[in-house]
Parts: sequence; C-alpha cells; structure tokens
Amino acid sequence: MTTGLRERRKQEARRAISGVAMEMFAAKGFDEVTISQVAEAARVSKMTVTNYFPRKEDLVFDRAEVIVRSLADAVAARASGESLLAAIRRDFAERIAEGDVTLGVPTPSFARMVQNSHVLTARRREIADLCEQALGDAIATETGVDDAQQRIVAAQLASVHRVLFAEGARRILDGQSRDVICRVLAEAARRAFDLLEPSLGDYGVKA
Repeated sequence: MTTGLRERRKQEARRAISGVAMEMFAAKGFDEVTISQVAEAARVSKMTVTNYFPRKEDLVFDRAEVIVRSLADAVAARASGESLLAAIRRDFAERIAEGDVTLGVPTPSFARMVQNSHVLTARRREIADLCEQALGDAIATETGVDDAQQRIVAAQLASVHRVLFAEGARRILDGQSRDVICRVLAEAARRAFDLLEPSLGDYGVKA
C-alpha cells in the first residue's frame, strides 16, 4: 500500500465521520450530540473519532487550519511589487468569485447550527483570532520586527474578513441567495479595502 493510498483512505474516513456528525448535528443540535454517539453512528471507535478530530468543534470546522493560514498564505505568495493589502484584496476577490464558503457564504443549516451553539460561536471567533495572529506572525517574520504596529496592521487587514463573514452568515439566515451574498460581499470588500488603501496601500510591498 502506497503512502498516497493510505492518505486517501484516511481522508475518506475523515470525511465520512464528519459527514455523519454534521447530519446528526443538523438534526439534533451540536450541543445535544456526543462524540460517543457520532462514533456509534459512524461505526468506528470513539478513539478513532478523536484521533481525526481532537475537539468536537473540529467536526464542524474541519477546515480550520486552512482558514487560520489563509491570510498568511496570501501575503506569502504575493508577487514582487505587491503590497500586503493588494495581496489580501486580490485573494478575497478571487475566492469570493468562486463562492468560497469560508468567507461568509455557508449553507443556511451550517450558519444556523453555529448561531445556536455558544461553543461553535466561540470557536468561530477563536479561528478568526488565530487567522489574525498568523498574519501578524507572517508580517513579523518577513520584516524581522514584531511590535504593536505590525499587529495593528494585521488586525486592520484581518478585520475585513471577520466582519464580512458575519455579514454573509446574517444574510444567509435572512434567506438571501448565495449568489446575491457573494456579490454583496465582493462590493463591500472592495469599499473596505479602498478605505484602507491610503494608509496601507504602500505598506509591506514585496521586494
């Protein structure tokens, strides 16, 4: 068995467990379902579930690591002559055009589940905080300086994603279509980045 095949089977098992859990959470509520119940329904051991998902919330936010790294990865991949703001603006525009659910266009059932659980709401805020921290770390590593100014820049840039995610989720719960929401968020992001442009447009330009 090749490493590639093992990894594919692990990913398939992970998706299967997550799929079972999400169906149970949607039917009964996140807080009403235990890890043991998920394991029984998925026909695996409780240890298998916790090996794939150390925290119960990870069954819902299974792309947390990608989200946490998203802004840091966007600035790391920017082209020569591109500023931090330009890279994050471009990344947002590309991803929202594709309907990326992690930017604030989840399914109504997902948005409702998170809204109805204090645990999931807290985890969503934690992911946003970690995303901002990762961006600040990336800026500090690149510049060789880690101070309040770098962290403030990271907070300003990350705030666009934080606020627009909440706006998208609110609109989903209000019954608006994903296509409409994506257009609204794209325009809101454009205006937000325009407001930041005078102060951050030339900040962190890649050599």
